[in-house]
Amino acid sequence: MGEKRKALGKGLAALLKDPQENVQTAEEKGAEEVIRSISELPVDRIQANPYQPRTFFDEESLNELSDSIRELGVIQPITVRRVKKNKYELISGERRLRASKMAGLSQIPAYIRLADDQGMLEMALVENIQRKELDAVEVALSYQRLMDECGITQEEVSQRVGKKRSTVTNYLRLLKLPPIIQAGLRDQMLSMGHARALVNIDDEKDQLSIYKTLISKGLNVRQVEDEVQRLNDGNSGKGRRRSTALRTNRPLSGELTKLIGSGVKVKERPDNSGGELVISYKDDQELERILSSFRSE
Repeated sequence: MGEKRKALGKGLAALLKDPQENVQTAEEKGAEEVIRSISELPVDRIQANPYQPRTFFDEESLNELSDSIRELGVIQPITVRRVKKNKYELISGERRLRASKMAGLSQIPAYIRLADDQGMLEMALVENIQRKELDAVEVALSYQRLMDECGITQEEVSQRVGKKRSTVTNYLRLLKLPPIIQAGLRDQMLSMGHARALVNIDDEKDQLSIYKTLISKGLNVRQVEDEVQRLNDGNSGKGRRRSTALRTNRPLSGELTKLIGSGVKVKERPDNSGGELVISYKDDQELERILSSFRSE
């Protein structure tokens, strides 16, 4: 257990709680603690969601995630539903669960949902966000959970937590940073200001390059902002070739994959001038199913 928690990084490891196995519903004593905390669960106790429509997972992307998890641990916990004692059903995070198994992990950090806990979950998340000791990544994850699991918009999140919508947006953007930078943010190796500057870089390799520089040289936020500005100014001089480079929008790709039930990649240009939508299918039968879903009845 000690080695596994160490692999998760100091920030996330400090938040882990042992799951209270006897609590099954939101009405029982101890339910609020279960809902509020992150637990470390054995991967062999988590079963796939039978209603999960996604059947395709990009192998290259999965291998990259597995390598990252092997090195850094799981930065963003999965979400599961407790179906009975010692048994859980996956709600979200199937890529992370698969990649964790590929990486050889026997346990994975998870948020646990209980029966009839919707109202309690929303209240707990809103109250959780108000805590001053939370790191920026945990705040961002709480905003994302409010949207995904409570079904509310960014505007509604901002109203619930009493923050400007731009503030909520800035936190959510942190979840697009590479895992190593998110881990550094959790472990207080850089500040929210540093991270916000790095988010403004389109290329992940450039993000990591400046991140390594700020760690090795101890750059302050203003210095990082200057580095980012110089980088973007230099890239703008490279003309259309740079502006037309496509980047995968992973959150949107994941949403469409769940909606369609097949692998989807949404690739965008950094200047928001368009992009590509790529849908993968394994055979003619799956292609016909996809086409049927778009046809009007």
